Amino acid sequence: MHDDVIRISNKDIKKPKGKVFVVYFSSVSNNTHRFMEKLDVNDARIPYELDDQLIVQKEYVLITPTYAGGGGDTKGAVPVQVIRFLNNENNRNLCRGVIASGNTNFGDTFAIAGPIISKKLKVPLLYQFELLGTVNDVETIRKILEDFWEE
Repeated sequence: MHDDVIRISNKDIKKPKGKVFVVYFSSVSNNTHRFMEKLDVNDARIPYELDDQLIVQKEYVLITPTYAGGGGDTKGAVPVQVIRFLNNENNRNLCRGVIASGNTNFGDTFAIAGPIISKKLKVPLLYQFELLGTVNDVETIRKILEDFWEE
């Protein structure tokens, strides 16, 4: 298990209520955005421009890409836009879980933004996938989100 992964007891997990809602960040490459189009759930996108800000009003799962260079280097792994979004106490407090994408070419830092955020916010790391994700990743994440939410 990676150093940035922590185990969270089931009793400590705050399951979201209501309808599935995902907040995500996608850079100008739009890889995560294209994945979200396939996922087809209610969502909100964290703005790319740092001057813009998103404030959420309901519980959500965060999906974020990872920016890290491998070889144990995790500096800059969490996009600055995601950090800024989570620096807002309201946004941070409504996060219930995290899913991260990454590139397996970076070995030990593959999708490391997820474990870093999970540890920091004490929310479960629900899944990690590569780049645009596969059809199987889309189906798996849909099921994870449906099972995670309490209607």
